[in-house]
Amino acid sequence: MDMPNMRARLLVVLVVLCGFLTVAGTPSASAAPIADSLSFDGTALTVANGRFVDGNGREVVLRGYNVSGETKLAENKGLPFASVADAKKSATALRALGGGNSVRFLLSWAYAEPVKGQVDAAYLTAATEQMRAFLDAGIRVYPDFHQDLYSRWLFNSGSWYTGDGAPAWAVALGNYSAESCGICIMWGQNITQNGAVKAGQYDFWHNRYGLQDSFLATAQKVMTYLKANLSTEEFAGVVGFDPYNEPYAGSYDSGQNSRTWERDLLWPFYVKFRARMDAAGWTDKPAMVEPNLFWNGNVSKEEGGLLDAGTIGSRYVFNTHFYDQKAISGILMWGNASDGQYVSDFGTVRDRASALGTTSVVSEFGHPLNGSTAGKAPTVLKAMYQAMDSRVKGANWWSSPATSGPVLSGSQWQWDIYNGRHHELMNDNPSKVMTSGDAWNDEDLSAVRLDDSGTAVLRQDARLLDRIYPSATSGSTVAFTYEDRSRDGSTTLTWNPVPSSLPNVASLVGSGQYSLLVWRSGGGSAPTELHLPASFPTAATTVVSDLGTIYGPPAYTSSTPIGAALEPGGTGSRRLLLTDADSGVLHYALVTNGATSPSTSQLNAARSELASWVTSKIG
Repeated sequence: MDMPNMRARLLVVLVVLCGFLTVAGTPSASAAPIADSLSFDGTALTVANGRFVDGNGREVVLRGYNVSGETKLAENKGLPFASVADAKKSATALRALGGGNSVRFLLSWAYAEPVKGQVDAAYLTAATEQMRAFLDAGIRVYPDFHQDLYSRWLFNSGSWYTGDGAPAWAVALGNYSAESCGICIMWGQNITQNGAVKAGQYDFWHNRYGLQDSFLATAQKVMTYLKANLSTEEFAGVVGFDPYNEPYAGSYDSGQNSRTWERDLLWPFYVKFRARMDAAGWTDKPAMVEPNLFWNGNVSKEEGGLLDAGTIGSRYVFNTHFYDQKAISGILMWGNASDGQYVSDFGTVRDRASALGTTSVVSEFGHPLNGSTAGKAPTVLKAMYQAMDSRVKGANWWSSPATSGPVLSGSQWQWDIYNGRHHELMNDNPSKVMTSGDAWNDEDLSAVRLDDSGTAVLRQDARLLDRIYPSATSGSTVAFTYEDRSRDGSTTLTWNPVPSSLPNVASLVGSGQYSLLVWRSGGGSAPTELHLPASFPTAATTVVSDLGTIYGPPAYTSSTPIGAALEPGGTGSRRLLLTDADSGVLHYALVTNGATSPSTSQLNAARSELASWVTSKIG
């Protein structure tokens, strides 16, 4: 390390130890490009025209997972991982097995500021190094200050429940009465029924004891530290910042409701957080802001969705969660999810983002993998991914592709390699050691675990998780669908079969998986990219497009209309690259693994059918 950078690093440490950390040195020296990157990779994302856009003007879709609920536990002191080595193992598996290109990276206020006004330098260092493991694997990151039930320190050692978020000193300031949820079946009921939790939330949003001021000051210090200690290339991979997980009022003042609370308390908080981002040097990155937790619940529902924020524009992203409360209850939805189950719910997300003048991300969605309703998970998750891909149900997609809508970005809850192998003292009680599931309030949602050899393995069907999606579109996406053929037990779920009116396409796809992307070119020099799942070996992948037809795409070059390449990060994951040389022209690409050495005449016949279909259905 050269002397100027060494002095800058020392200055950072000294400032953090003093608890001030305003401008912490300069960014570390530029690192070499990450493994397997191409010339157009690695640019920072911005928001434009209601989409995430990279430096080449391409629309970007973020798909991945939350990393992870481990942050909510004390066993690794509010960090997602016990070590950087574990972070690297997780990142490699997330890319290679889970098909993700991004993560929501959880941080803890409690561990970042364990003493009022003092940021923990060791915590920031460890969090940054773990975050770097994902950035180096070609995975984009958006940090999230996470909280649930306000704070673990609200709960006594014998409680049925626990929380995370605010530090112990913040709880001590409130001098809250003993917590109790009464007859609560699910931990989430504490949000609206536990008096101590409600009081803590209320105090935060009303800035009692300067709680919100302290949080904002710490957030600025954390963001300043990250910018100073990530290289320029690494910082480009940081998408933005999620200020506060699942905000809720606690209780409403007289005459106040959920909508006016969003307007008068939540939105002003986000404006303040946005200013802190600017002060920390995050001017070009969006604040990824969440509305009232219950704005889109299908059981607990309150009016919201930042309805009175006006046009928030490109400096903010509409960031929301979606869980099927009816399915999770086991009572209000008896059967499994079905084709199109959530297209209306996720269509509402698209509409709210559009009205706000920005893009959206569904930063949490999922379903329990253990318990009485776990059997619903295969269909619930398939239906959620389907609704993020398109706002049209599978049975109607081929007849109405023009209304498919933008492809949504999303982060599944969750990716926890320690699933089933925890050692968490619940509420610091040595008599309540949590080991199973997620080790937090009886949850079990992790898509991954470690086997006995320490290897990361999926807990859900790989056909569901490792999906084709348009990670970067050169121009604008018009329509997209993916039939994953995932399983519910021994049953193959096919919700979007190729219609009999396209017999050659149907014959080519057969019983295989397939995707179809229709886009309008934008005149850019970088290609359109689709993630290729492990179930699509390059040599056995068929592409039928107006750009050409091919079985087994060759290695990508700038002069190859259809090619394949490794995704950046050195994890072995792959992508399909489609290069056009025009602007404003409709293009299409069918990608399938269902064919075996198709003939030229079969490929041409399928291409002819698709060309006619695009003309008749889209124009």
